[in-house]
Formats: sequence, C-alpha cells, structure tokens
Amino acid sequence: MHELIGSLISNESLFGRIMTRIGTVIAANILFVLFSMPVVTAGAAFAALHHTMFKMLRSKDAINPFKQFWKGFTGNFKQATIVWLLALVLIVLGWFNVRICQQAGGFIGSIRYGVYALGIILFIVLIYLFPTMAAFSDTLPNLVRNSVYWALRNPFKLLVNLFFHFFPMFLTYTDRQYLPLYAFLWTTFGFAAIVLLTDYLLLPMFEPYLPLVDECGDFILDPETGKPLMPGEEYKLDPESLGSEAPEMSEEEILEEMRKLDGF
Repeated sequence: MHELIGSLISNESLFGRIMTRIGTVIAANILFVLFSMPVVTAGAAFAALHHTMFKMLRSKDAINPFKQFWKGFTGNFKQATIVWLLALVLIVLGWFNVRICQQAGGFIGSIRYGVYALGIILFIVLIYLFPTMAAFSDTLPNLVRNSVYWALRNPFKLLVNLFFHFFPMFLTYTDRQYLPLYAFLWTTFGFAAIVLLTDYLLLPMFEPYLPLVDECGDFILDPETGKPLMPGEEYKLDPESLGSEAPEMSEEEILEEMRKLDGF
C-alpha cells in the first residue's frame, strides 16, 4: 500500500508532474508580484515570468522557478525596463488626452476614440513583445517588429490572447463584491496562468526559430563549435547521443559512407 501511494505521488508519476508544474506556476507568480512592487521593475519581472514559463513548457523535467526567474529578470532587465517605462509614459499621456477630450466635447471629444485605438495597439504590441523578448536575443527595434509579426501571423490566437488578458481584468474591476478573492487569485497564480496560456499559444510559432533543448530544457550544443543547435541540425550530433531519435540511414547512404572511409 505504501509503495502504491509512493508511486502515485512520486515526481515521475503523472500526478507528481502535474503538481510540480502547478508549484512552478505559483512560485513564478509570487516572484512576479514581489519583483513588480517597485513598479519600475515590473517590465523586467514580466519578461522573467515569460522566460520561466517558456522554460517549463520546453522541459520534460522539473525546473527551478527561482533560478529561471532570476535568469530571465537579469537577462532582459535593460530592454524590458526601457519598454515598460516608455509604455507608462504613453499610458499617462493617453489618459490625460482622454480627459481633455471628454471635457472639451464636440469634435475634439471624438478624438478620444483614436486614443482608445492607439491604446489597444499598444496593448497588443506589449503582450507579444515581452514573450518575444524572453524567447529571442535581438535589438529592441527588431523585437518590436517581430512582435507585430507574431501578432498578425495568427489572428485567431491574437483574439484568444486579448480575451484572456482583458476578461479577467474586467471581472476584477467590475465585480467589487469578490474583489478580495480576485486579489488572492492574482497574487497566487493569476498572472502566471495568463502568461502560461500566452506562451503555450506562441511556442509552436517560436520553436522553428529556437535552439534545440534536451529533456531538462537546456540548449543542445554543437560538439564542434559549442553553439546551440538549431532545428534541422540534429545530424551534427553523435548518433549515440540521439538514441532512438537518431535519423535512420538508407542502405545506399551506408555504402556511400563506407566508400568514403575506404578512401574511394
């Protein structure tokens, strides 16, 4: 009986793997809340949360959420902070413009709808820019351009992303009766759950351009150059290291390789 219970709750069991991932989500979410408290560091914390969720999605084994979050935080701190501060400035300017347009009325008052449209565009760019930043190393202008490309590449995923970003916030700010419950949910796993969903939708589009990883989520390196292998470069590995995933050679290819070894 004890062995049966032990096998069910072990880290190798399905239940153990699910609980481990839930624990990773909760730990990463709490870290995000703590690192966002200074406000200025919220952008870097958001990029770190994406980094941790990507690492978890690409790894079959358990990861250390504290180590991965810190790695994502420090690695993206400069770019994420610049983006976050610029976004805050634009949000504040937009809010003042809307207030002025509402008070002015008439034609000037209708200008606020243009500000609303620009705000939605900014929001879309941000929810794609931070995961792009967490997944790829590039200059900031290229990251912005690529984030727009990912957003427009699959409109259906864009709509799903917008729904799961807007709807929870809409509930939180409109249903004041359950505000303490919503605060608890946001603090424990809410932010990480939304980021996990976003990264789950984006990962199939990202993976053809991301380095290969092993079961632990670490990059598979080229034995000759030491650089991460990209998809399609698996042939550079020793077949023994690939195990059952090693590409099979036809009889003609084997004979050709034997002739090369014999000097023909």
